[in-house]
Amino acid sequence: MERKFNKQPKLKIKKGDTVKIIAGNYRSTADKVNSGKVLEVLLDKNRVVVEGINMVTKHQKPSAGKPEGGIKKTEASIHISNVMLLDPASGKPTRVGRKLNEKGKLQRYAKKTGEFIK
Repeated sequence: MERKFNKQPKLKIKKGDTVKIIAGNYRSTADKVNSGKVLEVLLDKNRVVVEGINMVTKHQKPSAGKPEGGIKKTEASIHISNVMLLDPASGKPTRVGRKLNEKGKLQRYAKKTGEFIK
């Protein structure tokens, strides 16, 4: 019998987390938005889509399904190493660890304050 292993690493960022951009051109955008909410996590590519960050324009051709067409602005993904979780208690960027809570379940915690994350 062949054993199957999960080749995907456990990511520290989840959908709905508030993150700060720490690297890349995304942190020096015109509107100076350095943080946002994670809308989507792409596990296979190690990328995240953050609300209001890395906006790209897509030209939509009119079709039967979408007769309006036009130019749409959407968020593109950025690499997960370029974002850092904001600590819910202090609001500052923090590293994330995993440890057992009082019920014996692995849970994420902020290394800066030591508090569990949701």
